[in-house]
Amino acid sequence: MAVIPARLASTRLPRKALADICGEPMIARVARRVLAARGLDAVLVATDSEEIAQAARRTGVRAVMTSPACATGTDRIAEVAADLDADLILNIQGDEPLLPPAAVEALAQELADGVARGREMATLARPLEPGEEDLPQVVKVVLAEDGTAMYFSRSSVPHPRNPGACPMLAHVGLYGYTRSALLRLARLAPTGPERAEGLEQLRALGHGIRIGVSTGPWRTLAVDTPEDLERVRARFRTDTLTGE
Repeated sequence: MAVIPARLASTRLPRKALADICGEPMIARVARRVLAARGLDAVLVATDSEEIAQAARRTGVRAVMTSPACATGTDRIAEVAADLDADLILNIQGDEPLLPPAAVEALAQELADGVARGREMATLARPLEPGEEDLPQVVKVVLAEDGTAMYFSRSSVPHPRNPGACPMLAHVGLYGYTRSALLRLARLAPTGPERAEGLEQLRALGHGIRIGVSTGPWRTLAVDTPEDLERVRARFRTDTLTGE
């Protein structure tokens, strides 16, 4: 099951989940991308806003109301997961209207394959592009030899003392969990690295939850600012059906 957490009270871009993108609210654009992915049993939106819920339902997606006290998207999904009949749950950010459906499929496959290897979480990564090394908004991930995440950072990691020895990867912020791992994660205390970096996935690593990583050309554009929104609108104007 794929769950899209969305709240109305976003800080940097108020009401961004309902921001118009060429005739449809952003949450509907995201939902359509996820619905296009193969292999999912269900897609739903978890929200604290009846306006967002109505927009999701008009797109043909189930909406579940959650507490406005949820501090993070993970908390919102965990609240829903407590009553879900689903073993594997995907967390799809509600501000990714250009998300490739193939990325959702890759995440689901990585999660399913990882469970067979004793892993409880999955995420995505892509090759880092020139100039992104020192951008704190581009989160980097370092992988172990078995393809699981060793560390996530806003800094340039690994340090290129021997350039080319280890590829630098950018993290793509989608997650998959087993239901039990998600419920456990929501109860765990934040770790020091999580607080220092402002990266919630470090809580999972700090408490011993292994995260499998699928690497591919997953180009997305999260909408955090008015400038991001205008870039997304420009993409959709070039192709009003897909935004590609």
